[in-house]
Amino acid sequence: MITPNEKLVRKRKRAEMRFRAYGILSLAAAGSVLLFLILTIVSSGYTAFFRATVELDVQLDASRMSLAEPYSQDVLMQGRYTSVARDALYAQFPDVTDRKIRRSLAKMLSVGGELAVRDYLLEYADRIGSTVTLELPLSSDFDQLYKGHLPRTGEHIRFSKQQLQWYDRLMAKGSIHYRFNSQFLFGGDSRYPELAGIGGAVAGSFYALLVCFLLAFPLGIAAATYLEEFAPDTRLTRVIEANINNLAAVPSVIFGLLGLAIFLNVFGLPRSTPLVGGMVLSLMTLPTIIIATRASIRSVSPGIRQAALGMGASPVQVVFHHVLPVAMPGTLTGTIIGLAQALGETAPLLMIGMVAFIANVPATPLDASAALPVQIFLWAESAERGFVEKTSAAIMVIMTFLILMNLLAVIIRSRTQTRVE
Repeated sequence: MITPNEKLVRKRKRAEMRFRAYGILSLAAAGSVLLFLILTIVSSGYTAFFRATVELDVQLDASRMSLAEPYSQDVLMQGRYTSVARDALYAQFPDVTDRKIRRSLAKMLSVGGELAVRDYLLEYADRIGSTVTLELPLSSDFDQLYKGHLPRTGEHIRFSKQQLQWYDRLMAKGSIHYRFNSQFLFGGDSRYPELAGIGGAVAGSFYALLVCFLLAFPLGIAAATYLEEFAPDTRLTRVIEANINNLAAVPSVIFGLLGLAIFLNVFGLPRSTPLVGGMVLSLMTLPTIIIATRASIRSVSPGIRQAALGMGASPVQVVFHHVLPVAMPGTLTGTIIGLAQALGETAPLLMIGMVAFIANVPATPLDASAALPVQIFLWAESAERGFVEKTSAAIMVIMTFLILMNLLAVIIRSRTQTRVE
């Protein structure tokens, strides 16, 4: 016969099993959603790292390119290369002579075709007057057709029958190739999807995070050290501590408004630059670093302080020679987490003008630039089908950076903690 105590024990075990099952189901559901999200992004974005090109014999006629000797870099930069790129495509279809039909044929080539010819001549100016074989990028629609993102038939078809026939003839000749798209990783933004790249946005994010780190890290450690070790317990100190905790929960767009009002309107700093972006992000990251540093300092064993004081160290020496090194793993972890959060922020950067179209890659923090999350925002609003894969690919890049930053936090914490111990 089962006693009341045994019934109670069995009931408690069943409750524990249910609770464990609920936890496992919750983790499985969250993992499934995350996996689905990642697979969706990767499946639609990995093709942005490649592009379709067409191999053509380009006749480098100086008169057609409006070039005159000597062929200096300035002269080559001002040349006109559209005609020779199109002539090379027309040569593949000698039966097409009507001007209107030729304009339809020319739509197969990207604007990047003339840029490819120009870049080739900048490196090999001695080839002017000869015929060379170059791979020129296809336009966005035909690039998406090659990748299978646009249908050949149906309601949303964007090609004429003639264009599809020309495309099939080039495919049959083996003239169309699938190449790694270095332009996407190292180039700037463009109105044309097949030419758009994240190089400028990556550089802008890097400079902004560098400025953010240089400002927020020392200020955060200094403020946390003073509040935790030296500040007297007064009403003013408690008010400052409460405000720091509240600032950590303030929406990021408020910091953008603050940067717009102070850094741009009052101090007159240049708009749309990583310098101002980094300053705004440092304001947003500073409370996180202060809170993490204070928690790390508070967790240091009192025995370390007492031992240092017993050896004759001053209070300042105790803090800077003993307490801060022990608290550094937690401080670095909090800093990297704060920087990772800043990397994904869009609203404050929009407020200071980093939403502008910038085609060049910035060389310094004072050059106008976009940022990775802002670039994703801009591409997500574009109607062109080619920007869909660029948006997903940019998300893949920013996720990679976030994973690497968190991995760096784990490595730094582990090595620093081992050295301290």
